[in-house]
Amino acid sequence: MKLGFLTACLPGESLDDVAGWAGDQGYAALEVAAWPDRPGRDWEASHLDVESFGPADAERVRALLDRHGLELSAVAYYENNLHQDLAVREATHDHLRRCIDAAALLGVGLVGTFVGRDVGRTVAENLRLAEQVLPPLVEYAAARDVRLVVENCPMEGWHPDGYPANLAYSPELWGWLAELGLWLNYDPSHLVWLGIDPVAALEAHADRVLHVQAKDVEVDASARDRYGVFGRALDREAWVSGWWRYRIPGLGQVDWRRVVDTLHQAGYDGVVSVEHEDPVWSGSPERVRRGLALAHRTLSPHVDV
Repeated sequence: MKLGFLTACLPGESLDDVAGWAGDQGYAALEVAAWPDRPGRDWEASHLDVESFGPADAERVRALLDRHGLELSAVAYYENNLHQDLAVREATHDHLRRCIDAAALLGVGLVGTFVGRDVGRTVAENLRLAEQVLPPLVEYAAARDVRLVVENCPMEGWHPDGYPANLAYSPELWGWLAELGLWLNYDPSHLVWLGIDPVAALEAHADRVLHVQAKDVEVDASARDRYGVFGRALDREAWVSGWWRYRIPGLGQVDWRRVVDTLHQAGYDGVVSVEHEDPVWSGSPERVRRGLALAHRTLSPHVDV
């Protein structure tokens, strides 16, 4: 296994600067963010311009990573592939195809995404919708020797009441993902706050894991007693539950020794990619880097063995 991080946490930095820092810090891989460069969405990182990505761009990126002793673990574009607005959905699919094209040129076999959800439909209706619209994307990727890995994040902020809005949040649905030809980008943090044992879930589905994201979660059980698992009902803010928050690995409730040991036992030899969404270690690129450095110190004894 190798330790890397998702570059989305440094949206204002160039890929050159991110790669240089990552190599100096001892990281071995990058999961490179490839959201479209859209005005007014400065929090979305566009470290690969996949809309105009060609062989010369791929050669430059490969040389950059080689120069800093890094590998590319995946191209990252996590958006709602079942969005209720058909125009938005098609634009998302089009950009995902460009990410797949870029991954093929770069020689990396993974693109990270979400399933998503049409929040105006039931889960059952969304399953049927996904069975119609996702297989062509899976086939497009397979024709280019690329596989789609889906993160098991609930994306509750996409739903007005904080309910799951990404149909990969529950291990109950992971077999269904496999039937569609989708693979797992396993992140234990989401399972913890949902009340699911992340090690048991991993043991049962390790054969579907092609990529791992490392994020921790801090749970306030007394606040949960007040709000319930779905979080605040009154004066609700998107992405703020009132009883849990994401943290740097080692600063929450995930047992990283057991998670990584389970990956070792399953024969996983891919990348463990830190996904930095810790509000304590955010606010400036300097604080984000300090958080990434903390994550490296926590995980490297387990991963780099």
